[in-house]
Amino acid sequence: MIVCKFGGTSVANAQQIKKVANIVKANPARKIIAVSAPGKRTDDDIKVTDLLIQLANSVLQGVDIELKLNAVIERYADIASELGLDDKIIQVITSDLNERLASDKSEKAQFMDNIKASGEDNNAKLIAAYFSSIGMPAKYISPKEGLIVNDLPERTFALPETYVNLSKLAHVEEIIVFPGFFGYTKAGVLRTFDRGGSDITGSILASAVGAELYENFTDVDCVFSANPRVVNCPVEIKEITYREMRELSYAGFSVFHDEALMPVYKQGIPVNIKNTNNPDAPGTRIVPKRPAAGSPVTGIATDSGFSILYVSKYLMNREVGFGRRLLQIIEEENISYEHTPSGLDDISVIMRSHQLNDEVEARIIKRVKEELHAEDALFRHDFSMVVIVGEGMRHNTGLAARAATAISNTGANIEMINQGSSEVSLVFGVRSQYENQILKALYEEFFAHTTV
Repeated sequence: MIVCKFGGTSVANAQQIKKVANIVKANPARKIIAVSAPGKRTDDDIKVTDLLIQLANSVLQGVDIELKLNAVIERYADIASELGLDDKIIQVITSDLNERLASDKSEKAQFMDNIKASGEDNNAKLIAAYFSSIGMPAKYISPKEGLIVNDLPERTFALPETYVNLSKLAHVEEIIVFPGFFGYTKAGVLRTFDRGGSDITGSILASAVGAELYENFTDVDCVFSANPRVVNCPVEIKEITYREMRELSYAGFSVFHDEALMPVYKQGIPVNIKNTNNPDAPGTRIVPKRPAAGSPVTGIATDSGFSILYVSKYLMNREVGFGRRLLQIIEEENISYEHTPSGLDDISVIMRSHQLNDEVEARIIKRVKEELHAEDALFRHDFSMVVIVGEGMRHNTGLAARAATAISNTGANIEMINQGSSEVSLVFGVRSQYENQILKALYEEFFAHTTV
């Protein structure tokens, strides 16, 4: 059995959905598919999810919603019409939207999630109807039938019983069309996953049914060794390990998000990233292990939007519990951190900037100085993380020196260096203004004359 996930661009319009049908039809093993909400049809288009966010905001602001509601319904109506479906499916979608719009609005975030999730949910209903109409018996399955997630306030994740519940789908005769992006708590509260939510759903399904392969269809032929919008014609990655892909996804590779790997990683199920518009291309396979060959570096990723909390105190290294108490202060502000490089008398905590504001920063600095008696504490902003990833790095001497030299040749200063204990990744903190220059320089250093 193969589980497939089709992203927003793969189901953006009727033409794309017809491609999806042909892909599923081409291999009888493709029995379960997870789908996103319709994405952009052109570069200047707007995704259905964004239309739904606008609609939900209008409701919460108490302004007229007729135009925004019609815009959502018309997108589905256009798709249904071109697919030759009758008005029945649009009546189902319209009824569903009206029911959601009439739901409780006292918890604004919950209301927003409920509206946003309708994008995937209603698209799954439409696609299942289309499959059945062309002689491909299909069945829409709601996440209510088994995708159980945890309660607030923790970030959303699937509970263990999810995998038992969804394992029954392996025995359904029809093609299953399952909406991505969300699940339900035991109390029946809808909760959405973080970014890459449909990837996560597909991975959960693949793990639950013990699939031999999880195919993740998107709009590119493969994963590249660097961002093709910055580096001209980067090397294609034919095969990559789970660990390598997770590190690259964390650091900005948007093709496949890092959290989506965990369910299939636990089961050892390989992932194949493929292109809906070019399904015969081999794509990129994500596997537990691969032979070491070619460059020690598999990929280079960059991600911006980081801030650094710098704390200094003489003989900090001899003070038992200092780091724990510092991180507890950050935790109590409901902030997650990314890295904590440290020295004898100082420590830096790197975090995503979107979690901060002037008030939060002032509170943290005040507490660090008063409770930890730090001599200095300050926030610095506008940083990027540059991550070099490769299973072969641990066996290659001088790699950090080569990377540092390449970065210094751009004129940028390295603000932070961090290497994980697995030695699969090497992270450099730099000012965001140098991000693209550094990516090009590192690519030239490690990939100019190699293939992966």
